[in-house]
Amino acid sequence: MANVCPIPTDSYKVGFIGAGKMAESIARGVVKSGILPASRIRTAHSGSARRTAFESIGVTVFDNNSQVVEDSDVIIFSVKPQVVKNVVSQLKPILSEKQLLVSVAAGVKLKDLQEWAGQGRFIRVMPNTPSAVGEAATVITLGEKATTEDGELISQLFGAIGKVWKADEKLFDAVTGLSGSGPAYVFLAIEALADGGVAAGLPRELALGLASQTVLGAASMVSGMGKHPGQLKDDVASPGGTTIAGIHELEKSGFRGILMNAVVAAAKRSKELS
Repeated sequence: MANVCPIPTDSYKVGFIGAGKMAESIARGVVKSGILPASRIRTAHSGSARRTAFESIGVTVFDNNSQVVEDSDVIIFSVKPQVVKNVVSQLKPILSEKQLLVSVAAGVKLKDLQEWAGQGRFIRVMPNTPSAVGEAATVITLGEKATTEDGELISQLFGAIGKVWKADEKLFDAVTGLSGSGPAYVFLAIEALADGGVAAGLPRELALGLASQTVLGAASMVSGMGKHPGQLKDDVASPGGTTIAGIHELEKSGFRGILMNAVVAAAKRSKELS
């Protein structure tokens, strides 16, 4: 790929096509982390609320997407999946092979993105909704002409809003079933834990606070301690104690199987939709 012009890492500019919440989360994370100054980020929007949201960070907001493309080295398509074809196709005449193109549109495959753009220097990125609080689980996959350096640059950008993994695109339906839909499963679990606390006599506000912090703390232990979750579970479950009694009830109800089935069902639906 010697013919691919490197992105100037010390001066490149990022342009967002689409000024929604995901783009805002990425922009805020990048600026807060110091990866890029706000002066090197741009987007376009005509609505006052979205303009204000980006301008409050220091991002340049243009009137139209063409201006964003013409003034950016890395272009991130952050629009809804059903409109990404039209948006990319409309901008195709002014897209350059010197630019790195990125899509966060769920379910839209690289082969289609590359066809619509007329070039293969594309990276597909799949973050999830915790990007809003800087705790995203993001997976990226590189297009035909995207270089290793391109992948590292995008990993650094999206690392500002959470953790990043690289994977083959054929795994993206499974990624959707796990990290894409997974936050909703966890929200249900937090709600159920809180309801259990209320049923056991706790005030609602206390129960919800304890439930959400417990899930956050447990996830942090798995992420940060390097122990298998089964070992951490065993550390809590004393012989004949309260925890093993609760685990017994979960197992009688098929708790683990239910979660596994949810991931597989969502992955299957993602494959059908894409």
